Amino acid sequence: MRINNNMSAVITNNKLLGTEGSLSDVMEKLSSGFSINHASDNPSGIAIAGKMQAQIDGLDKASTNGSDGISVLQTAEGALNEVTDMIQRMRELSVQAANGTNSDEEREAIQKEIESLLSEIDRISQSTEFNKINLLDGTLDCRTYANNVTRIATSNNVPAGIYQLRVTHASKRAEGVAAQTGSYPVTENFDNTYSKVETTTNVTTGSATDSNGKYNYKNFIDTSEWTKTIRDYSDVENTVITTTEGSGLGIAGSISINGYPMTFNQGESGESVYGKLRMACEKGGAVITDFDAAEGLKISSYKYGAEAELEIEFSSIEFARALGFNGDGTTEVLDKDDSQTVIPKITKVGEDAELILFKNNKDDAEPANTVDSLFGQQATYKTDGRRVIISDTKGFEMSFLLDDGFASDAKDENGDPLYDGLVVFNVTDIGSMALQVGANEGQQMKVRIASVSTEYMYIDDVDVTRADGPEDAMDALGEALSYVTSVRSQLGAYENRLEHTTKSLDATEENMTSAISRIEDADMATTMVEYTKFNVLEQAGVSALAQANELPQLALQLLQ
Repeated sequence: MRINNNMSAVITNNKLLGTEGSLSDVMEKLSSGFSINHASDNPSGIAIAGKMQAQIDGLDKASTNGSDGISVLQTAEGALNEVTDMIQRMRELSVQAANGTNSDEEREAIQKEIESLLSEIDRISQSTEFNKINLLDGTLDCRTYANNVTRIATSNNVPAGIYQLRVTHASKRAEGVAAQTGSYPVTENFDNTYSKVETTTNVTTGSATDSNGKYNYKNFIDTSEWTKTIRDYSDVENTVITTTEGSGLGIAGSISINGYPMTFNQGESGESVYGKLRMACEKGGAVITDFDAAEGLKISSYKYGAEAELEIEFSSIEFARALGFNGDGTTEVLDKDDSQTVIPKITKVGEDAELILFKNNKDDAEPANTVDSLFGQQATYKTDGRRVIISDTKGFEMSFLLDDGFASDAKDENGDPLYDGLVVFNVTDIGSMALQVGANEGQQMKVRIASVSTEYMYIDDVDVTRADGPEDAMDALGEALSYVTSVRSQLGAYENRLEHTTKSLDATEENMTSAISRIEDADMATTMVEYTKFNVLEQAGVSALAQANELPQLALQLLQ
């Protein structure tokens, strides 16, 4: 029997301390409702729960973002509903004005109401906002391509990212240029309209002659078309440019003339090209003028009173002759019988021909350094002797060297390659509204809302006081009505998609919350059972410790 160390009391005390610690943990769970109150409670569980909680918070906010997006779309759709009503009213007035029983004074009164409605449509286009974000002025409907060479375009189908353009058989630097004009057209298909950025610069080292130097090229077309042209210059060394363009960048060869979409296919006959051009021009009320060697072929459209020009530039004498141009002054253009070889000369490697279509709607009063930009805004360009820089009010900028050529994989006179390379360009999406509808990076929904300004819809110059004005107005307003309804349809599709998205987010959040609950939340019934057990053990431990402390007193009986 030992009295210095009462081992029974020591053992009982240790057990009691353990019971008290467990009882304290159980009471903490009961008071907090969580099964994990410290990292030591469940190290792996707290790591999993932390990630889940971040996802749950993100999903909750993403659902809110989706609801906000629906509010944006409903705001825009409400404004478009009013625009639709006003277009319907203007078309009704156009039908009324077309009746021969109306006097000139009555038509003028009708025109005043139409002009008032047009002004209101423009006001709605410019002032419809959500949280100070313009919705209907076109700022939510643009996308750009840019690299260190030159290209800016729009598309509704190209995702943002990095793309590569392999350039082989590129041209050498042009020497001895005596140019009248040079241009960089950039084209993309955007909802069956023709969109491009184009500028012209003069490089004069002598007088222009009838001979033409040019960069010959061929495109393996599956998406879009980028070309460089210099016309009406002499004594230029020619090499062949072949560009191979990546997939998924839209549809090449699709343009719109006077609002009528047209498509030119590779290998298409000149007769077919003639028919398409003639049909589009006639539908648009265009007047085909004579060809002037210094300016190229011009087709002037007077649809709705606008003096817009649709200009075709020819980069070779041979190509002009294929259409019936003899180089001796002016001659009538687009002669059906003389246009058989147009497209073959365009698409065949080495042929000295190129066709460019673009719209020129510039007033003589506008500054010489002003060009029409891509989205209906005005852009300015400046030169420093080597580069032309175009800055758009929407924030776009592109630049290119004036005299360096399209240099990559140039070939010598024998056709041997000099070097090869890749042009890497970045596609950025800067115009759309990105709705964060997911808990993680990249889980966004892009919303595009097109402009509904009267100029964008080609109804800004509707005039029912002219002889053919009511008929033209009915045609233009009918097209505008179709356009607005298509925009509203797209907004409805966006809204339905967002509704499904928010429902999916809510369901995901619900299931993930259930999962994290099984990890973090305390089961109150089970925890109460544990509390009862440890409470009884604590009372028993206290009683046992008291008994153990009495054991050394038995040694006193040996001393009696």
